[in-house]
Order: sequence, then C-alpha cells, then structure tokens
Amino acid sequence: MTAPTGAGADDSGAAGSPRFVKYTFFKVAREWRSLPEPEKESARSEAAELLAGSPGGLRPEVFSLVGIRGDVDFMLLCDSSTVEPFQEMVSALLATTLGRFLDVPYSYLAMTRPSHYTGSHKHPGQEGEGPRQPMGAKYLFVYPFIKKRSWYGLPFTDRQKIMGEHFRIGHKYPEIKINTGYSFGLDDQEFVLAFEGDDPAEFLDLVEELRGTEASKYTELETPIFTCVRTSPRSLLRLLA
Repeated sequence: MTAPTGAGADDSGAAGSPRFVKYTFFKVAREWRSLPEPEKESARSEAAELLAGSPGGLRPEVFSLVGIRGDVDFMLLCDSSTVEPFQEMVSALLATTLGRFLDVPYSYLAMTRPSHYTGSHKHPGQEGEGPRQPMGAKYLFVYPFIKKRSWYGLPFTDRQKIMGEHFRIGHKYPEIKINTGYSFGLDDQEFVLAFEGDDPAEFLDLVEELRGTEASKYTELETPIFTCVRTSPRSLLRLLA
C-alpha cells in the first residue's frame, strides 16, 4: 500500500526516497474563547499567515477536527527529508498568540517506504509505489497501528499471503487510498495509517469488511482514530471560534 501523504517540505532527494512524515494534533484551551474578539482576530491573522507560509521550511496540510472529536481541534500534516523541520514548525506556531492556548494531545512520527508484502498485488495509486503527494481528498482518516508480536513470528510467505487478502479487499474500494507510515523505533506505534477519501461511508464499509480478514486477528492496537476534514488555515481558524 502507498506511503503516507504529506505536503512536501522540500524537493531534495531522489523520487521515491523515504521521507519522514509527521501528524501533529492540537487542542485549543477554553480560555481562547474568552478573549476579546479584536484580540482573537489579530491572533487568527498571525496564525493564518504562518500556516499559509512555510514554517520550518514546511508546507503543512491543514485539517479540522472541530466538532468531530472532543480531545483535538485540528491536525497539521507535513513531510520532510529530516526530523528537525518538524520541531521548527511547531515551535513557530507555539510562539504565536494562538500558540499560548494550544496543547498537543497526540503526535505521530513515521517514515515512508514501499510495502514488503505487495508482490503481485500492486494496484495503481494504492500500494507499493513509494511516497506520493496527497490526492486532495476531503477527508483523511488517521490512526496509529500495532500488530501482535505473533505476526512477526510467521514465515514471510505466510504473512504475504495473508496481506494479499487484505489488499484484494482494499481494491474493491478504489476511491479510498491508504497511506502507510512506518514507525519502528521512531515512535510508540509500529505504523501510522492514513486513508484518504471523499465519502466517510465508503471508508466505514471498507473497515467493516477488513474486520473479517485473517490479518485482523493479528491487530494489537488501532486507536485512537481521527476523522480529519481538509481545510484552509483561514477556514480552520474561523471554526475555532
């Protein structure tokens, strides 16, 4: 399956080279809503200018979770050839007026690479092609993923066969694109999965069907799950009220 989405931080490196990808989720403190409206509008303009530019040399993709989850309000998705720009981006945002009211409840780091398991199951635009740019779908469904240790004790040929069923079901939903990030040794999870699509109901059907696969038996963790709505910095900041 394909590598994670992300707005490219730079053009360095050969096409298809592994990239770091970062999903950073923010929560706005309730004290933000008590600020006078002129002060909030000034803070919105400051933050919008930052996010529309290139903080840390990155070009973040902006997603809203306002009204969708209670523990996060928005997510920034970036990719880079190195880790340090992620630090610079978050530092720049936290240094703004809005940043004084932001917490980071969740933050996931991963790298892109082609799947080991695709073999003859490659499907255009879905897996095995290495890093790609986001398709610009309206929704991004993101969650950390950990497999049971018993999975890694299976012979590779058995794992590849099991994943073949997984891929075949995915091909039944061509409008849903899965992007797999690898986190072994980089973060608490083993993978970060990010599915793109324009219809949440279609994604729901895909996930429900995947529950019946043999691969699902080897799942250790696949929560929390975030339904993220692609938006612009200005639109996001208006939603924060």
